[in-house]
Amino acid sequence: MGADSFRRWRRASAGTVKFGILYRVGLALALTGVLASGLTGYYGYVESRKLLTAAAEQRLRIAAGVLNRQLTKSLENTARDIKVLAGHPQAARVLGGGDDPFQALVARNSALLFEGLLRQHPEYLQLRLIGATDHGRERLRVDRVDGLPVRIDAADLQEKGHYPYVFETLALPAGAVYLSKASINHETGSNTGLQQPTLYMAAPVYGGDGERGEALGVMVVNVDLRGLFRQITRDLPAEVGLYLANGAGEFLIHPDPAKAFSFDRGREALVQDEFPATAALTGAGDGASHELVTIGRDAAAGNVIAAFARQPAPGFRGADGFILGLSLPLRTALADSEQLGRTTLHIVIGFSLLASLLAFLLARALTRPLNDMVAAVRAFSPGARPARLPHARRDEIGVLARSIADMQHQIGTHVQELTQKQQALDRLAGHDSLTGLPNRRQFLERLEQALARARRHTGGFALLFVDLNRFKDVNDRHGHAAGDTVLCAVARRLTDRMRETDTVARLGGDEFVILLDAAHDDAALARLAHDLRHALQQPIDHHGRHLHIGASVGISRHPRDGDDANALIAAADTAMYRAKSGADEYVCFAGQAAGA
Repeated sequence: MGADSFRRWRRASAGTVKFGILYRVGLALALTGVLASGLTGYYGYVESRKLLTAAAEQRLRIAAGVLNRQLTKSLENTARDIKVLAGHPQAARVLGGGDDPFQALVARNSALLFEGLLRQHPEYLQLRLIGATDHGRERLRVDRVDGLPVRIDAADLQEKGHYPYVFETLALPAGAVYLSKASINHETGSNTGLQQPTLYMAAPVYGGDGERGEALGVMVVNVDLRGLFRQITRDLPAEVGLYLANGAGEFLIHPDPAKAFSFDRGREALVQDEFPATAALTGAGDGASHELVTIGRDAAAGNVIAAFARQPAPGFRGADGFILGLSLPLRTALADSEQLGRTTLHIVIGFSLLASLLAFLLARALTRPLNDMVAAVRAFSPGARPARLPHARRDEIGVLARSIADMQHQIGTHVQELTQKQQALDRLAGHDSLTGLPNRRQFLERLEQALARARRHTGGFALLFVDLNRFKDVNDRHGHAAGDTVLCAVARRLTDRMRETDTVARLGGDEFVILLDAAHDDAALARLAHDLRHALQQPIDHHGRHLHIGASVGISRHPRDGDDANALIAAADTAMYRAKSGADEYVCFAGQAAGA
């Protein structure tokens, strides 16, 4: 407002309303608008944090339940292994005495069987066959030494009859399995797993009479507790904390290593002390599973959301179950709300400025001549004829009310859009939008994981690089819709012929790649590749037309053809081009000449 306009306004309003009233009314209206916008924005921000917290709790609850089931399944698989070994006739022959002329050969074959199991199960530290006589003397023992299974000489075998996993297992019937409580291995003379968290699983060995006779001995496997959990938790994000406690609540695994197995060092660290809500899980003896989600505090991560699940150990003698938990820092779960908070703040500031402007415009309008003020007051009186100005003020108030409602709607829509976009981005980040297969990014992650496992366990795996033949002809003759139909059909046929542990991915265009997560010989790989080619040669129906394509397959193997992702992919790609250039043969190994 210019100086002349201001003086004219002062003269027009003199004798009616003082400037102090204008200021106070304008300030009150402005504060009302700012307060309404701020409360709405704050409500939206608080509700968004509640939604994110609830979503994090649900994810943790599901993940804890899945890990709990994986732990139970791993223990059940180990129980099946130990029962098969205990029920094998060779075990009874080794324990049968010295009158068997082939006992040494049987013991050697049993040792080879033990060694094979240790190679297949990196979490197994030791396999032993212990007799019921001679104070529970070990008759056969295979340890993991520097990662490799080694049979222990007879002179180094020990007496173990005083350990619970021996004398308690000898009292069990045939087919029963003993599972010890998790403990630190303190067995003197143990070559493997000394001072390491260990589970002992054992089964009695009976002769031909089964339960009608006495047990000849026990079959015992030492399970590396940390190794077992490394396998089932390898896909957990780094910020997720893992907890494992026994039935009494004593920590076996904790993000702080000093609290794990503290009872073995004469100290007490209980899950119910750190997370009081878990007191309902400790000592639960009804044989059912229990789950809960709670909020706790970690010394390093601050406030955390934690989900716990108790799973009994049905079918095992001596065990009282486990309490497994996962935690996520609250600040990590609410990281997305910070951006939403900044956006909400900008919206609130914008609407607050608008409300302030409208408030002072309204306050200025209230300083019009007295008759306009009276007419405006009468307009709100019952039965009075409304004046022109009050209608305008109601319109402005209505606009403000609708603006606030619009702001709330925009906040809710923004939260919903953020959630949908996050879900879509999570999906698109790792999968091909057309076929639903893992894309190049996710395939490279799984390939790096396979390389890490192969280096750690000295294993091998193979890559199959599949390139479609005549795909360009299908696109040119029938259109891109037909090409999309072909790509989706190829994805289904490749996936149907692979195991769940294998990975089928689309790198782009008509190129697919398969990661076989196990070692195969060249003959088996060649048969598999020919089977895939035969499947892809079958016609594909598209709106009544039969589309025919083929495929060329290049194969590379780790570590023969490379020890890193780029080398293996390049080797398989080169082999595929060699196969494509062959006259009759469309399968080629890395290093093999085309058509060979």
